[in-house]
Amino acid sequence: MSYGNMNIPRKDGMDRKDEEEMNIYANVDPINGSDVRTETENSQTPQHTGSDTVRNRSSRAALVCLVLLCVVLLTAVIVLCVHIKTESTNYTEETKLLLLTKISNLTEARDELLTRNMQLTKERDGFSSSNLELIKHRDQLNKEKNELSESLRVKDRWIYYKSSLYFLSSENKSWSESRRYCTERGADLIIINNREEQGFVKKISSDVKVWIGGTDRDVEGTWKWVDGSTLNSGFWASGEPNSFGGTDEDCALNRGPGLADYPCNDAFRWICEEAILK
Repeated sequence: MSYGNMNIPRKDGMDRKDEEEMNIYANVDPINGSDVRTETENSQTPQHTGSDTVRNRSSRAALVCLVLLCVVLLTAVIVLCVHIKTESTNYTEETKLLLLTKISNLTEARDELLTRNMQLTKERDGFSSSNLELIKHRDQLNKEKNELSESLRVKDRWIYYKSSLYFLSSENKSWSESRRYCTERGADLIIINNREEQGFVKKISSDVKVWIGGTDRDVEGTWKWVDGSTLNSGFWASGEPNSFGGTDEDCALNRGPGLADYPCNDAFRWICEEAILK
């Protein structure tokens, strides 16, 4: 069964057609008969246009503010970049100056080290030279030691003391003959240089009188050793030299109290001396 176009009665006794007609009359102004919905819609249209205008003005103001803000920010960025560039340039100059100062200091330190190295090199060379000299001196001493050992083996009755060899004779001769005996053996009559050596002569001679290398033959009263040096007056015994009895006493000999002058032709024992280390 079809109900398509059937007007089904409503509970309030009105059908669809009656309802539509009532809606139409409800929207008509009872005074002037105009459609209330149309007027309402027309009255709302101007209100909507005013709102759009205000909104557009607000948008433009915001846009202007945004542009101004961008300009301010851009200006600030430019100023900041210029400041950074300036500071960077100043910093670069200061850094360059600092580096140049450090380079100069390092160069001076290097030059000082080179100078010191040269000085140390010279000192090293000097030490090397001194070392060579010491080696030569050592070799010379070893050579002289060997020669001395050989001399001691050859020369019987010679005594070694303080770098010299001494020979005490067992016979008596004049001063000149005694000296000749010494010189023929590469020595000479003893020269007494100090009290210690005088004590050594007294010891080996047992206080007997012995000829020594002192004389005033060249100049009377001026006593010299055989090497030409002056004979120290402190070696003489008390009252000597005296040329006793007016005779020529031009040669010196050693006895217990000290030196004394005697005639050179008198015969006494003698002491020869040969210096090993000159």
